[in-house]
Amino acid sequence: MRILIEGYHYKADDVKGILTGLDFLENVHHEVVVNYVGYLYNPHIHDCVFILPKVMVDKHGMAFSHLDPSKIIHVEKAEGLTDDERRFIYEFAVWIYRALFVFNRYNTDNDIVYHKQMVKVGSRHKHLTNTYLEVLLALIDFNKKNRNFFMTILKNLHSGMNKINWTRTIARCQAIVQDNRPIYLDLVNKKRQINFDEELLVIFFSILKHINEKYGFPVTINIGFELITGAKFEHYLNGYGQVRLRQIKYKYFSDKALYLWELCFAFFDKARNISVASELQEYLIAKNFNIVFESIIDELVGDKKSELPDGLKEQEDGKRVDHLYSYKGLTTTGTEDKSIYYIGDSKYYHLKNNLSDESVYKQYTYARNVIQWNMNIFLNPDEKNEKWRNRTLQYRDEVTEGYNIVPNFFISARMDEGLSYADRIYKTDKEKQMFMQRHFENRLFDRDTLLVYHYDVNFLYVVSLYAQDNGSAKRQWKDKVRKMFREEIQKMLEASFSFYAMTAHPGVDAKAYIEKNFQSVLGKMYKPYQNPDYFSLALDNGDKYKTENAELLAELRRHFYVEEIKVGVDPEAKLTNAIEAGKAHEAEYRNEEWLTEYHVERYMDETFVVGMYHDKAHWDWINGKNAKGSLMYNVRLSKDREGTQRIGKINQMRPKFAILYENGHEFENKYHVFRINGYPEMTEEEMKASLYPRKPKGNYLVFCLDEEIKIGNYDINRLISIKRIDTKEKFIEGTPIYVKGKELIEVKIKR
Repeated sequence: MRILIEGYHYKADDVKGILTGLDFLENVHHEVVVNYVGYLYNPHIHDCVFILPKVMVDKHGMAFSHLDPSKIIHVEKAEGLTDDERRFIYEFAVWIYRALFVFNRYNTDNDIVYHKQMVKVGSRHKHLTNTYLEVLLALIDFNKKNRNFFMTILKNLHSGMNKINWTRTIARCQAIVQDNRPIYLDLVNKKRQINFDEELLVIFFSILKHINEKYGFPVTINIGFELITGAKFEHYLNGYGQVRLRQIKYKYFSDKALYLWELCFAFFDKARNISVASELQEYLIAKNFNIVFESIIDELVGDKKSELPDGLKEQEDGKRVDHLYSYKGLTTTGTEDKSIYYIGDSKYYHLKNNLSDESVYKQYTYARNVIQWNMNIFLNPDEKNEKWRNRTLQYRDEVTEGYNIVPNFFISARMDEGLSYADRIYKTDKEKQMFMQRHFENRLFDRDTLLVYHYDVNFLYVVSLYAQDNGSAKRQWKDKVRKMFREEIQKMLEASFSFYAMTAHPGVDAKAYIEKNFQSVLGKMYKPYQNPDYFSLALDNGDKYKTENAELLAELRRHFYVEEIKVGVDPEAKLTNAIEAGKAHEAEYRNEEWLTEYHVERYMDETFVVGMYHDKAHWDWINGKNAKGSLMYNVRLSKDREGTQRIGKINQMRPKFAILYENGHEFENKYHVFRINGYPEMTEEEMKASLYPRKPKGNYLVFCLDEEIKIGNYDINRLISIKRIDTKEKFIEGTPIYVKGKELIEVKIKR
C-alpha cells in the first residue's frame, strides 16, 4: 500500500513510479503536488495508492506530528511508523473511500469526483494485498457473486432435517393404540451435528453485518443464522477470530470455501497478504476536496436548501452561504417556536494557514444580507413572506430599535491529537477565535455590530459519521451540535459583554424613558424576552468602557430594576425578587421623614465613612440586636484579609458620620446615616460574644453609632464609582471609603 498526502510537495523522484500513467506533472523545482483525495489501483506498480487529505499534516509539515510524509509513502516499509499508526492509515483509508462514495451517490451531477470500476475478467486478474479496504470490498463482492454457493451449502446443511427417527421414537416413546393402529405423541427428530460450513458462514455474515453497521457499506444478508454480535464479536476482533478460524480451517477443501476462509482471516488479521481480484485500473478520487468537506458539514449541520427561503442561501448579490439553519436565538428564552438563522462557513485548509481577511469579510456580508432579508419580510407584508414571518423572529425591536445578535461562525477541519474518532468540537487554537466589525463602540444590539466565531471540528469524526450514511445518527448529532454551537457562542459573548435583565420601577414609563434617553441606550438594549415589560442590556467588558458603563447602570437603576444575568436565561425569577426587595426597601425607609436632618454644607471638612452591610442579619446586628444592645458598625483590621483598614489613619481622620448601604443595592441610593461617637477595637472572641452573625476573623475596629439622621439625597453609587477609578491601589468591592463633606456635596442629587 502506498500513501500520498494531498497538497504536499513531493520530490519527483520519490513518486515517479507510483504515479506512472496517471499524468501528474512536476514543477520547475522538480516537485509533484497531488491535489486529489481518494483511492486508486495502479496496475503499473501492482499496488493501491491512497491520497489522504491535507489535514493529515500538522502546521509543522509533519504527519503524525513526527514523520516526514515523503518517508512513509510505502506504508509496509516505512521506518518510524508505529503499528497503531499503520492500523490508523488502513482504517482511515476506508472512511475516505466511503465518504467519497456517499458524496458521489448524493451528488450525481458533480464534476469533482472521478469513479472508474472495471469489469472483472475471471480469477486470473488478482494481486497481492494487505489493504484493509480491499479486503472489505472483496468480502462484499464475494457476498454479491456467490449466492448460489451459499444456497448449496444451506441445502446440504438442512437436507434430512426434521425427519422422524422411527427407531428412537419406537424405543423411547409409549404408543396409544386406536383402531388397531399405534399413535406416537412424542416424536424424536433427527438431531443436527455441529457443521463447520455453517460456522464459516456465520462468521462471514457476522463480518458483513459489522462492516455495514460501522462503515455503512450496503450489504444484503438473506441467511437466517444467529449472527455473532456485540461483545462476542468484539472478542473475535480482539484475537479470537483468528484462533477460531485456524481451528476449523482443515474442514474446507473447495476453492471457494478456502478463499472465503482466507478473506475472513485477513479481516481479523489486518496485516495478512491475500490475493484479491484486481482491476486494470480502478479509482475513486476527488479534486477540490474542500467541496466534499463543505458538503459533509452542510449535511451534518445545515438545513436543506428546500427548507430555506429563496434568496437566503443563494443570496441576491450572487453570494452563496455554505451552511444555514434555523434555530433558537442566542438571547431567546422560553419555548417560543420562532427562531433565527445561524450562518456557518466550512474551512478546509492546512493547519498552518490562518483565515483570510476576505473570508471574514464575506461572513459579515452574509450576516448583513440575512438581517436585510428579515427586515424585508416584516416591512413588506405579502403572501410570499407570510410563511417566513410566522416562523422567524423579527430581528429589529421597535421599542429599543436594537437588533438581535446574528450567530455567525467558521468550522475548520482538525485531526484529533490521539487519532481518535471521538465526537469533539473545539474553540480553534488559532490566535483569533472571534472577529468583530462595528460602526459604534459598546453597542452589541446594533445592526452594524457583527461577530464571527471560529471552531475546529474533529475531522475523523465528521468524515466517519457522514460515511456511515445513517440518517438517525446524523439527526442526533445535528441536534446536539446546534445546541452546542448556541451554548459556545453564548459563552464567548459573555466573555466580552456583561448582560443584564431590566424592568421599569412602578410609575416609570419604559418606552417614554427610552425615547427621552435614546442616544445613551441605543444599541445597548433589546427586547428578547416573552414578557413584554422585560429588556436585555449588554455592556462591553473592556476597561475602556468601565466608567461609562458604571454611570449608565447607576442612571438606569434609578428608573429600572436591573439584574445581571446570563444571556439566554429567563430573568423572571431574578426580576421578581428584585421587585419584592424594592418593596421591602420602600417600607424600610418609610419613616425617614421623622429623622433629624443634618446639612452636609456645615461639615465640608469632616470625614464621612461610606460602608456596606451584607444582609438583613448584619443590619439587625448593627441596629442593636447584639449582646451590647447598642448601635455599632465594624471594619476589618487583620492584615491578612482583603479590605483591611489602618487604625492609625482612621484615628487621624476621626470620621464624624457613617453612611451605610446594603451590599448589591448601592445603585438604589438608599442608605442609613448615623453620627459616630467613638471607635474602639474588638478582638475576634469579643466579636463572637457580641453575637456577630458572620464568622469573625481577627480584630475589628467598631464605630459606635448615635442616633440615625438624614442628610438629603446623594448619589452614593456614583461616589463609589469615582473612588473605584481614582484609587491608586487595587479597589476591593465593598471596602469602606472615606470622603470629606466637600466631596460628598459633588454627588448631591438635585431635585
